[in-house]
Amino acid sequence: MNGLIIKLMKEGLIIEMIKESKFKIYVKTNKNQNKLMGFDQEKQAYVLEINAKPIENEANKEIVRFLSKLLKRKVVIKSGLKSKIKYIQVL
Repeated sequence: MNGLIIKLMKEGLIIEMIKESKFKIYVKTNKNQNKLMGFDQEKQAYVLEINAKPIENEANKEIVRFLSKLLKRKVVIKSGLKSKIKYIQVL
């Protein structure tokens, strides 16, 4: 996998996120704010907290908005539209 590494500062800690063409996320909805929490080794996925409810596709829309802004590239959800585990494609 060829990817760029983006380092994000969060409360004094550096979180590294691999900007690959595809990656997996684990989503926690209905949180206070949108945050990238880090990488879960057990799930082999990035953990993402989203300030949206999983009703009428609102959480999925917010995930795409948040990740597109964070990565400064367009992203789409390739699979997992009705699941907490989602596969993201960077375009």
